[in-house]
Amino acid sequence: MMESGGGELLPGPALPITSKPGGGRGGWRAALFIVAMGFFERIGFVGVSANLIMYLTGPLGMSTAAAAAGVNAWSGTVQVVPLVGALVADSRLGRYRAVLAACVLYLLSLGMLTASSMMPTASSPPSASPARLTLFYVALYLLALAQGFYGPCGETFGADQFTPSDSDNPSAPAFRSSYFNWFHFSISWGYAIASAGLSYVEDNAGWTVGFGVCWTAMVLCLAVFLLGTRTYRAKQPADGGTFAETVRAWATKVFRRKDNTPTERLLASQPESGGGLVAKLLPIWLTSLVFAAIFSQVSTLFTKQASTLDRNLGTATGLVVPPAALQCLTNITFIVMLPLYDRIIVPFARRLTGHASGITMLQRIGASMATSCVAMVVAALVEVRRLRVARDAGLVDRPKVAVPMSLWWMIPQYVLMGLAGVLGQVGLEEFFYDQVPGTLRSVGLALCLSIFGVGSYASSMLVSVIDWATRSKGDSWFSDNLNRAHLDYFYGLLAGLAALEVAAFLHFANRYVYTNKAEL
Repeated sequence: MMESGGGELLPGPALPITSKPGGGRGGWRAALFIVAMGFFERIGFVGVSANLIMYLTGPLGMSTAAAAAGVNAWSGTVQVVPLVGALVADSRLGRYRAVLAACVLYLLSLGMLTASSMMPTASSPPSASPARLTLFYVALYLLALAQGFYGPCGETFGADQFTPSDSDNPSAPAFRSSYFNWFHFSISWGYAIASAGLSYVEDNAGWTVGFGVCWTAMVLCLAVFLLGTRTYRAKQPADGGTFAETVRAWATKVFRRKDNTPTERLLASQPESGGGLVAKLLPIWLTSLVFAAIFSQVSTLFTKQASTLDRNLGTATGLVVPPAALQCLTNITFIVMLPLYDRIIVPFARRLTGHASGITMLQRIGASMATSCVAMVVAALVEVRRLRVARDAGLVDRPKVAVPMSLWWMIPQYVLMGLAGVLGQVGLEEFFYDQVPGTLRSVGLALCLSIFGVGSYASSMLVSVIDWATRSKGDSWFSDNLNRAHLDYFYGLLAGLAALEVAAFLHFANRYVYTNKAEL
């Protein structure tokens, strides 16, 4: 038997069962297992995704255009599937089973990727056999399916270990807010190790070794998750009927239709203030899209900008910094700032405001949007200087020659984007987790993840439209020769949009009524 969100006992198979308050399950003892597994999961997943385009253009022999299209299609799938995985988890599987299924799918897909990398390829020109391509793509999309379950459910399951309804633990909301900070601290280490270390291994020791390390990381991920099984607090999904009925019940809760079935009544019994979830959360979702679009520049235009600068680490060393390596600065900012935020800034703010988390979730998100606006202003000013240095050095029409300007001029914009992520990414995840009913929290986190997916698509569309409009009148803002391009104009445009976004966000945030009374 298992407890539902309302405390009643529901029949179900043997899973880690929600204890009554004081029963010894949940809390930090359980959540730390999820924090640790997040570290290994990021190594396994990012070890593939961060260097995927190099694998496609290398051993698989694809053209750059075909490889880019393939990566974009796969990335889009990764961003969309969590909505389906969240619905299945919240309606039928439950989050514990969803995370377990994700780990099994991860191991299967990474094992297949490792096996496919050992299959022979033609060397001149490089090309893969149909059998290798088939095995590779099946494995790659199984990896996307695994992320579809893990993405919305892994972090959510950890947050479930802190329930504000525990009468003997009034600090649970503050602990949960702290949990989101430390979860991101952990995965930032995993991301940094995978993007820097595993990319080097794959390029130098071979893809089979690199994919094998990813598979090993997932073995450790599953082992850590299973070790914590006896400590977890887990809830039975509120299904009470067929799968079709649970989907209908989910729609009932979201759009506030009149409930007719026991399942719909159970979902509808979850506390909520105001109208339906869509009407309630949509303004916050929409006014976060510019922030997400700005964040997508870190891995795209920032990298192109860095590629034109002097990247030597001194004439004596002979070392040249890869332009993409600067992305680690955002992860380093996460690693440094999250403990400071959690242990110093929050307690100080708590004494000033009396709020359990120091500041409200929406205040944290608003601060992140303002920080991203400042980051774009700084990026625009750095680009103005880069263009002036290129012009003064006579390099306007020599794009392959490094501009005599140090790479380190770009550190401030990376650090500011890392700070914006510390505030915004974590804040948005906590907000969408907290403001949906307990039975829909995986869906809530999936909605948060979709902000960054749609923001990335919006950035791509904006770049395409501006490129078309400016190319017809001369040099494009995104000319292949960046010394004739105008990334400074684009960054300035994003800064202006971010300022408008902050104003719109403040309008809706000031009128937002929190569902969770702890936020009042």
